[in-house]
Amino acid sequence: MIDESGKQLGVLNIFEAIELAKSKGLDLIQVTEKVEPPVCRIMEYGKYLYHLQKKEKDAKHHKAGEVKGIRLTFGISDHDLDVRAHQAEKFLKEGNNIRLEMVLRGREKALTNFAREKINKFLEMLKKLIPIKIESQIKREFRGLTMIVSHDKSIKT
Repeated sequence: MIDESGKQLGVLNIFEAIELAKSKGLDLIQVTEKVEPPVCRIMEYGKYLYHLQKKEKDAKHHKAGEVKGIRLTFGISDHDLDVRAHQAEKFLKEGNNIRLEMVLRGREKALTNFAREKINKFLEMLKKLIPIKIESQIKREFRGLTMIVSHDKSIKT
């Protein structure tokens, strides 16, 4: 049994606890039922519900990490690769994963080896900036090539 100020009152009979709560003009709320005897608290029920809703709302706002997209083109220049590598580094430091996409159009689809070389060149640039871990290898999809990369936290920089 816990009173409205947070002080523990010890184990009380249910009838004594209800009587004590009524005498203070508050409610008796069962906080947890998993332990024996159950833990109860004297407080306003509306205030208790408000705090529960606030906890749930806060829990929804904390995301583990999103998947951010970096799109490369077939004829991308070295400078543009460098700019995208720095952008990817920023995403990884924020705790997000990166989905690398290389869109292939027309005849570019026949030259997948060249496209893979571009992606590997990008990965080498990124490895110089931040340690990375490849979550999924380069996959051939309808529109081109994709792969997922994350920050390798096991290696300290």
